[in-house]
Amino acid sequence: MSIPQIPRTLNRMTHPFAPHIDGFGAVELHYAELNDFENNCYIVVDTATGAALVVDAADAAPRVLELLDIARARAAEAGRAPVEPIGILTTHRHADHWQALAEVRDALGVPTLAGAADAPGIPVPTDRPLEHGDVIRVGGLRVEAIGLRGHTEGSIALAVVEPGEAPRLITGDSLFPGGIGNTQGDPERTERLLADVVERLFRRYPDETVFYPGHGLPSTLGRERGFLNRWRIEAGLPPQNPAADAHRP
Repeated sequence: MSIPQIPRTLNRMTHPFAPHIDGFGAVELHYAELNDFENNCYIVVDTATGAALVVDAADAAPRVLELLDIARARAAEAGRAPVEPIGILTTHRHADHWQALAEVRDALGVPTLAGAADAPGIPVPTDRPLEHGDVIRVGGLRVEAIGLRGHTEGSIALAVVEPGEAPRLITGDSLFPGGIGNTQGDPERTERLLADVVERLFRRYPDETVFYPGHGLPSTLGRERGFLNRWRIEAGLPPQNPAADAHRP
């Protein structure tokens, strides 16, 4: 499998580095854009133990490490357990999602994780290949890997569910505000990705679920649910009864 060529301008960012945080239950989700392609990096922190999972060391290794330092500083200020990464997960094999992986892995000395079908297309060896339904233990957190096939065969989304809180999803390039990921006009890939997104995300999680994509801003499933038939029609697929797309508790 050939590795995509990386644009020379990939690591340029003309806007300020602007880290964000989403705190819910015993979790902190730190995130920031790393370049002008709006590639997001996420750090999932279990505040009780300090264990952390880095998601998509996409570009600009110093910024990825700075985001981790921000999480560490926040824990220290709160008198919590020190933040220690337990791994780096790559959501899929496209080059704009692993540009800083080797450098960040070498700096942190932790294992790498990726979808099993995409691992051969990532030049940094994958220590733990993931399948749909696998669970990643991040301290006391149970982070579930969700396979979303179509953008790539081995694309992985992540689900973090805390009692009494809206679920959070990290969806890579498989789901964005306004539609699913690029399938290069392949109708079979489009149909498969839509089917996975509907069955494994929209039907499984409630409207208040927040999802964080590989590029750009977050949204909620409730905000996007009413557009599923539009996405089908735009893809040349027949619409479905909206009741079939509803959350199934």
